[in-house]
Amino acid sequence: MTETEVIEICRESILVMLWVAGPIMFMTLVVGLVLSLFQALTQIQEQTLTFIPKMLLVFGSSIFLMPYMLGQMTTFTHMIADKIIALGAG
Repeated sequence: MTETEVIEICRESILVMLWVAGPIMFMTLVVGLVLSLFQALTQIQEQTLTFIPKMLLVFGSSIFLMPYMLGQMTTFTHMIADKIIALGAG
C-alpha cells in the first residue's frame, strides 16, 4: 500500500465522519443558538433550558437519521474491506 492510498483512506474516513455526525451537530448548533437568543431576550438563565431540548433533539435526530448514517458507514466499510482484500491478493 502506497503513501497516497493511506492518505486517501484517511481523507475518506474524515469525510465519512463529517457526513455522519454533521447533520446532528448542525441541528444541535441551531437549536442552541435559538435557545441562547431566547435566554438573552427573556433573561432566563436556567441551564436545563438548553440541555434538555438539545438532548431530546440528539436522540430524536439519531433515530430519524439512522438509515442515512448506517448507509454511509456501510459504504465506507465495504470500501475498506475491498482495499484489505486487494492487499491480500496483490
